[in-house]
Order: sequence, then structure tokens, then C-alpha cells
Amino acid sequence: MKQPHGVVVGAGMVGAACAGALARQNWQVTVIEAGTVGGGSTAAGMGHLVVMDDSPTQLALTSLSLQLWEALAPQLPPQADYRRCGTLWVASDEEELLGVRPKQQQYLSAGREATMLDAAELARHEPSLRPGLAGGLRVPDDAVVYAPVVARFLIERAGAEVVQGEVVALDGRGVRLTDGRTLSADLVVVAGGADASALLPELPLRPRKGHLLITERTSLKVNHQLVELGYLKSAHGTETDSVAFNVQPRPTGQLLIGSSRQFGQMDKQIDWPLLRRMLGQAAEFLPDLPQVNALRIWTGQRSASPDHLPIVGPHPDRPGVYLAVGHEGLGITTALATAELLRAHLAGQPSPLPGAALGLERFAAGGHHA
Repeated sequence: MKQPHGVVVGAGMVGAACAGALARQNWQVTVIEAGTVGGGSTAAGMGHLVVMDDSPTQLALTSLSLQLWEALAPQLPPQADYRRCGTLWVASDEEELLGVRPKQQQYLSAGREATMLDAAELARHEPSLRPGLAGGLRVPDDAVVYAPVVARFLIERAGAEVVQGEVVALDGRGVRLTDGRTLSADLVVVAGGADASALLPELPLRPRKGHLLITERTSLKVNHQLVELGYLKSAHGTETDSVAFNVQPRPTGQLLIGSSRQFGQMDKQIDWPLLRRMLGQAAEFLPDLPQVNALRIWTGQRSASPDHLPIVGPHPDRPGVYLAVGHEGLGITTALATAELLRAHLAGQPSPLPGAALGLERFAAGGHHA
């Protein structure tokens, strides 16, 4: 029997994971990438592997992904810098602290460890934080990873051929590139992140721009990925530009500082007033941060759906096209669960996330409106 051929559009973390899923089902795999493997949003992100509980579906998706990351971790090359540093959600005041217990219960219900911290315990875990914070929630099994290395590793392990080029048209029989080349396929997986809307204008995706800064090596000690509990309000609540405290310790002794979100800014330019706001927010929590030197600042585009969940599944109107797009800021975390959904689909098995509606159909008339 002829080996089926799958074409994956996009060699970021999601595309690489999907290439792996095709290979595990004994498909021949070609990955098409306009830039470098893992070089787009994958390289621009923080690489935070985090369980999120914004919605029951997101909790199920991120929990499954963390299990898959934990299983993959021993096989990763050392350059992937996989570390379980945990996440510490910081409560600024008593009101935010009240939100910690329900959040903890959500994590426990998903089988993830989570511990409430009072002000003294928070200070003991993270002495660099300013005094006077109310407490927090410690999620010890969250991790960080250097995603571009993992993307390359997964594509090589899949035995996939990587074709340099830009896709301009596709259907269930294959793709056409800008230079006129065509590649035939039994299935086309669209994992092109922020570029997917150009190929498939019917996708309800919008780009969201984010800024990140990495410091020089510093003696300022941070032990966990630190995120303010106000983060979710800033991440999902508004149409306006927003910033939130989100700092990650790197194995090198550097700090990676986020985060900002902007709609409708397609350029790569640094928005200096917004960056100052972002760093000001970080300094509110880490008072010694202004003494640390910045090494590099960059921006990236995340692709957002109206309900902040990815669009994963067969395209309802284009047979032979499978969607794996719209992961927003959680593409690194949820890439492996996305790939597992694809693998189950190819194998004709039940979804590993029963009841989770992630297909494009959910945005049809009468569906979700955000």
C-alpha cells in the first residue's frame, strides 16, 4: 500500500509537533517554511509550558499538553533547556488572593499540583519580590523550554523533508508555492500561525503583537516563572494595549521579561511607551529590576481566535485540509496536545479531549461570538 503523504504548512512548534504526529501514523511528511525552522512566533515567545484555567476546554488542553511535555522531556537534547521551574501566580492584594483558591481547585481537579502561599511563604520562595504582596499560588510542575531547538528536534525525528518556500494556495490535494512549484498531498495541515489568514481568509484570526526583553546575566534571583494574577485581565479582557508582570528565569542567569499585548499592530517596531509601561509593571513587583541591564528587545506576532482557544480539526468546507492555528500565546504549551488531536483523527480514534469543541465550526452562525 502506498504510504500517505502529509504536507505541513509552517515549521514552528505547532507545525513541528504535527509533523511528528503524521510520522507516528507512518505518513511521509513534508514541512514547508518560508523562514527558518522554529524561527517565527516560536522563537519570539517565552517558551513557558503552563497550565491555564481560563475555560474548562483550555484547562483540559493545557493539562494534556503538560503531560505530553513531561513524557517528551527525557528525550529532548540538552540545548532545549527544559526545566521544571514551576509557575508562581502572585496576588498583589486580598482581592486577588480570594481568586487563588478557586484557581487551585481547578488545577487539582485536572490532576495538577498547586499550593496556596501566604505572604510569608511567597517571600520565602521569591525573596526578590517586593514586600507587602498578599500571597500566591505555586504550580510546581509548569516548565520552560527553548522552543526553536525542540521544533528542529521534532522535525528531524519525524524524518520530515523541509522545503523552503511560501505557500500561496492550497486544497486537499496539495499546495502551490510562490515560485510556481506544486506539492501533492493526501492531507494538508495548516500550522502557519499568524500567516494562516492570508491563505484561508475565512479563519477568524487576528494578530496580537507582544514585546519581550532579555537581560544580561544578573545576581537578581528569580526561582519560578512569575506571573501576576492580574495577567488574565490584561491578556484577554480588553481591546486596548495592555501589559502584565511576567518574568522567567533562564538557565544562563538572565531574566526574560514580558508581557504586552496589542491588536492591529502588524509591524515589528518596538513601541517604546508600551515597553516602558511593561518594564514599569515588572519593577512594581521586582524593585531591583531597574538596576539590571537589558541585552535585547524584540517583538512577535501571536494569532488569536475570538474565544482565545486554538482552531484544531478538519476544515469543514475544504476536504483534506486540517487546521492547527490560533494558539495565541500558548502555542508552545499546546503544540503537543494539538498534535495528539491530529494523530487521533488520523488513526480514527476518539478525541483525547472528549467534549472540547476546538473546530472551526464553533464560529459558524449561531456559534460563539466574542
